[in-house]
Amino acid sequence: MKATRKLSTMWRSYFLLVVLTGCVDPVTGYSNGKVSVACGDMVPQHGHDPSPDPPPYSITVDKSSFSPGDHITVSLQVASSNHTFFRGFLMEARDAGKPHSPAVGSFILTDLHESQLLQCGHTQGSGVSHRRSSRKTQVQAVWESPKSPPQRVQFLVTVVHEYKVYWVKIAGPVVSLRGATAVPTTAVPAETTSPAALSTPFSSEGCGHTKSCLRDPMGCDPESDPHCFFLSFTTDEEERSVMFELSGPAEGYVSFALSLDKWMGNDDVYLCVKDGSRVTISAAYVSGRTQPELTTEDALWGRAWRLADGVIQCCFHRNILLPQLENRFNLNKSYFLFLAHGRSHQGFIHRHDRQPLISTNQKVISGPAEDLGGSHSPLLIKLHGVFMLTAWMWMVSTAVFIARHYKHLWPEKTLLGHRLWFQLHRTMMVLAVVLTFVAITLAFIYRRGWSKLAGSHPYIGCTVMALSVLQPIMAMLRPAPESPRRIIFSWLHFGAGTVTQTLAALCVFLGAAQQALLLPSPWSPAVLTGWLLWIVLADLLLLIPSCKFRNKGKSNSEDKENILFAQLERQQHEEISKIKKMVLVVFLIGNTGFLAAFIKAIVCV
Repeated sequence: MKATRKLSTMWRSYFLLVVLTGCVDPVTGYSNGKVSVACGDMVPQHGHDPSPDPPPYSITVDKSSFSPGDHITVSLQVASSNHTFFRGFLMEARDAGKPHSPAVGSFILTDLHESQLLQCGHTQGSGVSHRRSSRKTQVQAVWESPKSPPQRVQFLVTVVHEYKVYWVKIAGPVVSLRGATAVPTTAVPAETTSPAALSTPFSSEGCGHTKSCLRDPMGCDPESDPHCFFLSFTTDEEERSVMFELSGPAEGYVSFALSLDKWMGNDDVYLCVKDGSRVTISAAYVSGRTQPELTTEDALWGRAWRLADGVIQCCFHRNILLPQLENRFNLNKSYFLFLAHGRSHQGFIHRHDRQPLISTNQKVISGPAEDLGGSHSPLLIKLHGVFMLTAWMWMVSTAVFIARHYKHLWPEKTLLGHRLWFQLHRTMMVLAVVLTFVAITLAFIYRRGWSKLAGSHPYIGCTVMALSVLQPIMAMLRPAPESPRRIIFSWLHFGAGTVTQTLAALCVFLGAAQQALLLPSPWSPAVLTGWLLWIVLADLLLLIPSCKFRNKGKSNSEDKENILFAQLERQQHEEISKIKKMVLVVFLIGNTGFLAAFIKAIVCV
């Protein structure tokens, strides 16, 4: 009886085990790394989609070119900025111009405990995969070039972090066959591979020696300065392609363009656009001052990017010659370089917030390494700013100051037949009108007409120009001093001059915020405000003693027969004269200081 119960219990246990086993889905993961079935598309048979996030891994090689039979060490590692790992991987080398073709060459293992060879295609050892599912942070393998290799070879790696988290065909470096003569085709397109993750920020080391650089501000290092905008480019050993590095703090995108002149339009443009938590790297073409037109042909390869602390970084390779693609400039010619940044929304870029940094001179992209200089403002606009500031910050303010306070200081002194104060006032005002006319002409020459994007600045500027011309015309038609209409002229001259000076000050404030001559903020408005307060303070310093002198004169008017009054009046006049001379010297020094500060800021823009 007991034996029967024991047998019944045993059968029930077997039945339960069979039921539980039947409820478990079969899993086709390959923890042992025997993944030859995935050699073609390099997609793990996990039943899940690849991760949409940027891969936290980087792929490096120890050589950029090779000959048949050469060995190249390929490394897969976790990016230094990420504390993660991977359990599985599949590494292949393919023809960069035919990314869907079978693997080429073969690999030699360096760590028999973590990796194993696979036969992908017709060659044994043409793929490398993991041997076990342990946590890894780095693996290496040595690739051996075949006897008849393609002209360019790109390393592709699929990486598995966990069963449901993996990345397919992470694009690795592209290496070139030495002595190849034909122009190679474009490397792996963006839609078939994921750009690699950059492990570290770019560095300015080697600028001017091993690579050409354009930086803003000049001499900055993107590795240590988060506010540094950086562009570098290096030609490979075979002089067949160029690697570009682009970096900068931006809300939406950083970009650069190759241009035949210093005007935006008909340019070869390259964009690194932030789109959510990733960066898209693409080429475009600008025809005129319009939105860049993205190219449908993919001319870029070896792409990688990084987002950290608000800084966008990306790098890519491009062949020097691309005769089969329209609107792609040959990199063996000289161009001006534009470096720009701005905002974007869902991958759509907006107009850059600031005038692009433009290289001072043209540069042959594939030529010798240079440390390039550049400016955000063209020379014509810089001269426009210098002339306008010289006219209104120095000449006009000084001319008005002299006419207001020094008319009676030198009553007997003359220059070329006219009173000294009048000659100084008239000469500086005429020069100011001439400088204003020249400055506005330069702005129109640069813009090639009226600027529709400068706001009210050009309108106010032209109004100032018109009033500036009206003032000397009005002065030439002034009535005689004894004429009863003289008072009307005096008030009109004073009123028009005050309005002109006020509009000119407003125009200077607006001009300092223009894209074409964007001066530092809040430094610029603060210094301009200080200059206005300086003029008001100087006026008050001279008005106070003058009022006291007039009040004393009135109180002593009844005692004018007194001999001492004339002596006292002379003494007071001499004291005020000394004060006025001192104030004039200090005023000129202060005005010169403000002007020099702004000229220096304009030169540095």
